[in-house]
Amino acid sequence: MKKIIISEKIRTYRRQHQLTQEGLGQIIGVSAQAISKWERCECYPDITLLPQLAEILACSVNDFFD
Repeated sequence: MKKIIISEKIRTYRRQHQLTQEGLGQIIGVSAQAISKWERCECYPDITLLPQLAEILACSVNDFFD
């Protein structure tokens, strides 16, 4: 079974692209608090946002999963 590691990947890729949580949130249309919750693994982004996140963070949707 694949392990979901979205929180770690979002944080890592966001920092590599020198984006703040607020900046990433503005780009995809969610609050900085939502990004923070994703990165702290309190909740996951809506599945429909994964392709957009992957494009912005220059990765593949598959990279969000182990």
